[in-house]
This record gives sequence, C-alpha cells and structure tokens, in this order.
Amino acid sequence: MAERSTATSSEQRPASAQHATGDGSAEPRTDEAPEAPSAAELHSGHRLGKRYRLEECITRLDGFSSWRAMDEKLRRAVGIHVLPAGHERAPAVLAAARSTALLGDLRFVQVLDAVEENDLVHVIQEWLPDAAPLSTVLHTGPLDAHEAYALVNQVSSAMAAAHRKDLAHLRLTPATVLRTGPCQFRIRGLAVDAALRGITAPDPRRADTEAIGALLYASLTQLWPYGDGAYGLRGVRGLTKGSREPLAAPEQVRAGIHRGLSDLAMRALVNNGATAASQDPPCTTPEELGQALAELPRIPPPDPAPTALPSYQRTTFQRGTLAAGGPPPALPPTAAGSPPALPGRTGTVLKWGVSALLIAALGLGSWQLADALLRGDAQPEAAAPSGPPAAEAPPEDGPLTVESVTDFDPHGRDGEENPENTGLAVDGDPETSWYTDNYFGPDFGNLKPGLGLILDLGEPRRLSSLTVDTVGDTRVELRAAPADAGDAPGDPDDYALLDEGTGESVTLTAEEPFETRFVLVWLTELPQGADGNYRGRITDITVRP
Repeated sequence: MAERSTATSSEQRPASAQHATGDGSAEPRTDEAPEAPSAAELHSGHRLGKRYRLEECITRLDGFSSWRAMDEKLRRAVGIHVLPAGHERAPAVLAAARSTALLGDLRFVQVLDAVEENDLVHVIQEWLPDAAPLSTVLHTGPLDAHEAYALVNQVSSAMAAAHRKDLAHLRLTPATVLRTGPCQFRIRGLAVDAALRGITAPDPRRADTEAIGALLYASLTQLWPYGDGAYGLRGVRGLTKGSREPLAAPEQVRAGIHRGLSDLAMRALVNNGATAASQDPPCTTPEELGQALAELPRIPPPDPAPTALPSYQRTTFQRGTLAAGGPPPALPPTAAGSPPALPGRTGTVLKWGVSALLIAALGLGSWQLADALLRGDAQPEAAAPSGPPAAEAPPEDGPLTVESVTDFDPHGRDGEENPENTGLAVDGDPETSWYTDNYFGPDFGNLKPGLGLILDLGEPRRLSSLTVDTVGDTRVELRAAPADAGDAPGDPDDYALLDEGTGESVTLTAEEPFETRFVLVWLTELPQGADGNYRGRITDITVRP
C-alpha cells in the first residue's frame, strides 16, 4: 500500500518497526525495505569526493544517512544525503535530485549536486545555519495571523510552481519548512525526501495540498490536526473525548484565531469530515489554495508591543493610605500662617530690586510708544495684493499606477520566468520579490541577451523616470513601447531604450518625458547568489510621471 502523505521525523519512532502515514500516526511496517548493500561505514571526518568533509550525522534511516558537512573547496557548510549505489531507491533519489536542481526556485533549499561515486550516491544541498524548522518555531507559540498568511501563501505558490514542473514534495511537514526570517519561509527536501523514504501518492497534488492545510492548522493552533501528536506538537483529537469526532476548526480550539485562515485550513484538510465546517468547496491543489487565499481581505501585521513606561514614585494617595485607615496626609500651611519665603534683609532687598525693574520696564515701554506716535513713523502694513488670491501650486503627482505586470522572456525555452510572482515586484513590500531562474553566468549563461517585466499602465501616460530595487547589483534598462501600441510588443527591440544603469537601487531617467502605456524593465546582467549561481530579484518598481 502506497504511503499517501508526510512522514514524521526519525527521532520520534524507530524506522525498523514503524512507518508514518499521512495523519502523523504510526502503523506496523508491512513492506520492509530490503537490507541495503554493504558500504564503508561513514563517520565524522570522512571525505566524499575529496571535497566534502562529514561533520555531524543528522539522520540514519532505511539504509541512508543525512549529514552536515563542510565543502572544503568553497569553505561553506552543506547538507548531504548518502546511500549505497546498490540501494533500490538510489536511481529514484538521483533522478529526483537532478530534477529539483533544474527547477532553480529559491523558495526551495537548493540541490547543488547529485553524483554516484565509489559505490555511494550522495546528494549535496544548501545548508541554512540561521534557519529554524517550523516545528522549532511553534514550540514557543503559534504564529500570528499575518505570519501564518505569509507561510501558506509562500508554500502554496512554491508548490504550485513545482507541480507545473511535475515535481511533488509528499513530505511537507513542520520539519521540512524552514523559517529564515520574519514572514520568510523556505522548503527543503522537494522530491528528494520522498524518494529517500520511498513515499508515493496516487494524487501528489492533493497530498501536498492537505499537507499545506496541516501546516496552516498547526501554525494557528500549535496543535497537529490528527489523532496523535507529531513534531513536538500535541494532537488536536487529544482535546476531545472520542477519536471519531469530526476535526474541530482552528477557531474552535483556540480563541482569537482569524476566521478566514481557519476556514482555509479546513478547506485544505478535506479528510476526516473537516469540510463540514465550511460551506465553500475544498481546495484540492496548491493553485486553488492560493486563489482562495488571495480572496481574503488583507491581514495587517500585529501592532508593536507597547514600550514600558518610565518608573515613577507613587504618591501617598496612590499607595492607598486613606483606604488603609491611616492618618490623612498633612495639608499645606495656610497663607496666614505660612512663614515668609525669604525673611530678613535679603528678602527686603530682593523685593525692592524686582519692583525697580518692573517700574523701569513700564517707563521704557511708555516712552517708546509716545515717541512713535509723535513722530508718526509707525511702519505701515504691507499692502495686500490686488485681485483674487493666487492659486496654490498643485501638488506633485505621485507614482503612476501599474495595472498589471507580465514576465517577458522572448528568448527563453518556455517563454516565461516565474509568472506567478510578477505582482510582488510592484506591491510596495521590500520583503517580497519577483525573481528569475538560476543561470551559470551573469549574462544568463550565454543563453539569452536578457529578460524582464512588462508594466501595463492601463493607458498612455507621461513617463519621466523609474526606480528599480533589486537584490544584488543588477544591470537594468528602461525601455518603453510607442504611445500608439495597443498591445505590448513581443520583441525587446520594439521598445525605445530610455536609460540604463547598475546597482541595487537604480533610478533610470528619460532625457525627455516619454508617453507610453507599456514599460519594459529589461535585465541584462545578473548578480551572483550565495549558491554560486546567478539570479535576478526585483523587490520593488516605482514609475514616476
């Protein structure tokens, strides 16, 4: 019987006695994997390919092992999966790793290499030392609605892109989703984790969608939405009396949960009667889940925590002396019985001095007023301008509105570059971005002269400048279609070149304002990423009249 969804971590149960099902529970194994072929015992300090030094074993399971290692050539940490070349799953692991490496999507932890050498298969992937698995993050508490929204949005859009390339994960769990920063997540183990464990599913898209629903459920409630706990989380059914009861919606098990996200989690978890909580149809693919998410009203980030007020000394009344029955506080002395502020000769001298200063000031003011009246030299007020008041200068126009954004890759193999993320280039959020595929050189590996984004302004508008914010120094050109163009031209040479520049924030300015409807942001040189490959990332574009 094929395993239909995610598997729990190896730390929770011995692999030799149990296997994981899609609901996080354990069953006795009925299909034991054959004993792996003998191979040299790996240990810390062992070198693979005369380059990778094994440092820490993370997992040993079903004939393979996973390690943190050091790439001694590039002096960086990497992750490595190792299994004997004769293992029955070795061909599937190699095929999955190579397919994932070709995807080149930075929302996934990148596969750097997959080779067979000395009777061993090893898969090299990125190691993110500052990332934390979602399971670790949830140990401190559930995510707020804003970050839970970001999680499901990023994971569903990433899996939708992977499914279009016929790649499925089949093991999306809190252990394989990494939090790399506030509202930033990446996925590790695409296709490879399932191949290592022999996990399959009759409907991979449905299995991954249900797993995303489980991630959203756990993020909102800090509970695993199945009978048994997993990944350090308690099972939600532990809160009910009978295991046959329908799965409770997140808003039913924890107060204050965003109702839209609660409903969305139930629509993704279509099993176990979960859909009874929603009148909307279930989400069976990541695309459907992403569309349903886009229909939700914007979820703002939480208000910052109030800063602590400075300490202060409470008065007698605040300490409650009267309420405690103590003696009332002494009142200030009356004016009749109060002693003089400055008794004696010093007080007398000060009084006479102040009086003299006041008399002098009054005399000086009276003399100046009389002198001005007698001479008639009072300055006249400035004459008011005749005619109607001048109109205030109109405020400068703000940035032009971009109606739509389209990826533009006329020289590419499939003619597109991550079209599902083009809107992130104009959403005003510097934490989101549209990005290109990975290339083996700054000039797109000599595969094409460039690629970019077409901005549709809705109608011909006067364009004077454009600012492009990127990640890494990127060579950018500002091009514009003729004003009479009814559709966006399909050849970059049909756009007039207005300006070009290089940097992480480049403002490109036309010599004279140019009227156009379609603006082409054309990338011609890409920056190098941490993985050694080259990729362009645009975080924001601002068009000014």
